Amino acid sequence: MSDGEEVPVLRIIKPDEYEASCFEPVDAKAREQALAIINSIEKEGEEALLKHAWKLGDLPEGTKKFIMSRDELEKAFKGLPEEQRGVLERTAKRIRSFAAAQLASIQTTEVDIEGGRAGQVVSAVQRAGCYAPGGRYPLPSSVLMTACTARTAGVQEVFVASPRPSPVTMAAAFVAGADCLLTIGGAQAIAAMAHGIGVPACDVIVGPGNKWVTAAKSIVHGLCGIDMLAGPSEVLVIADNTADPEIVAADLLAQAEHDVEARPILVSPDALVIEAVNAALKSQLTVLPTREVAAPAVRNGFAVLVPDMKAAISVADRLAPEHLEIQTADSQAVADSCNSYGGLFIGKSAAEVLGDYGAGPNHVLPTSATSKYTGGLSVHTFLRLRTWMRIDDQEAAQAQVSDAVALARLEGLEGHARAAERRLSGNGAKRVKAA
Repeated sequence: MSDGEEVPVLRIIKPDEYEASCFEPVDAKAREQALAIINSIEKEGEEALLKHAWKLGDLPEGTKKFIMSRDELEKAFKGLPEEQRGVLERTAKRIRSFAAAQLASIQTTEVDIEGGRAGQVVSAVQRAGCYAPGGRYPLPSSVLMTACTARTAGVQEVFVASPRPSPVTMAAAFVAGADCLLTIGGAQAIAAMAHGIGVPACDVIVGPGNKWVTAAKSIVHGLCGIDMLAGPSEVLVIADNTADPEIVAADLLAQAEHDVEARPILVSPDALVIEAVNAALKSQLTVLPTREVAAPAVRNGFAVLVPDMKAAISVADRLAPEHLEIQTADSQAVADSCNSYGGLFIGKSAAEVLGDYGAGPNHVLPTSATSKYTGGLSVHTFLRLRTWMRIDDQEAAQAQVSDAVALARLEGLEGHARAAERRLSGNGAKRVKAA
């Protein structure tokens, strides 16, 4: 923000003046560029990967080493001050603890069916690729969030990719249990993990990234699984006259500094609250070191003045934000009435940044109103639920076999019907006599 430029505040709009979605999940131009990169890497392999890594500044020109071994990651970890090592280890412990609780909530199980048993097997994918941004702000926290969760889910091989990784990012990969780290980023990193360049092809690729990373994930989805298509960060704060304007402003700026396209949103039934928060935003922005990024994001955001708390909840549910904070007199009651959000933060003490930095729940969350149908990254992202059935008593299964025959003929699938009929008593398939 240049000298003399006016400090931005949130524009105030009415409940019927906002858009339901902040961003398109995939930028069309970024997808076109990402597709060209992925196609060339798929055809030419490591040679193309290195060419793009050099061109886009991931690696110095001519450098062919782009994988850091676990021993190298351990060396980076041991080279950090003790205090920094402790922060990484404690944060990883909190993430693993919450992920373990999620894992315990879904289990391998079986039940009786007519004539036999059926069940589900819960098992992790074999390989996961975890992307962590390395651009404006290196994010070792994203390394912990993705790789720790994958390991807790039971993934056998975990690979991290992050361009120009800092020592703390390398150390985070070690603490999280990554097998190695690819020192490349963007669409080329996603292509490498999807097509098995430098590391085995991954079954699932997760993690936040820029628009080229998101576009690349949309392209490889199907070849492998992905967590979500996430856009720039969003935070929506529902606040009434009991909220502290300075705290609300600080929380809005915490997300605004992520990206110039991030969107901070305030929803309140009290015009004086919006006025006070805007005053606090102006004051805090003038001394915020990251204001060059945060200020455009504030201009991109808005405040919604609503008639009452019911209307505030309706606005929040329609916007379905990545992060939803409730700073009201009865914050739990308001929270219980909200239905669409990526992560929910109840009460003024539950700062969204605590979620960013490992209180337990994952910080890789859906954006652009996609929380209406999906949730954030979790152990479930890395799990497969495979079902099975077995018939031990053919006589006891006759009723369901007959129903299968009837339903198949209702659908016009005679082959299905005849296959089921073979299991009806007295109508079994002829056995082939041994020679």
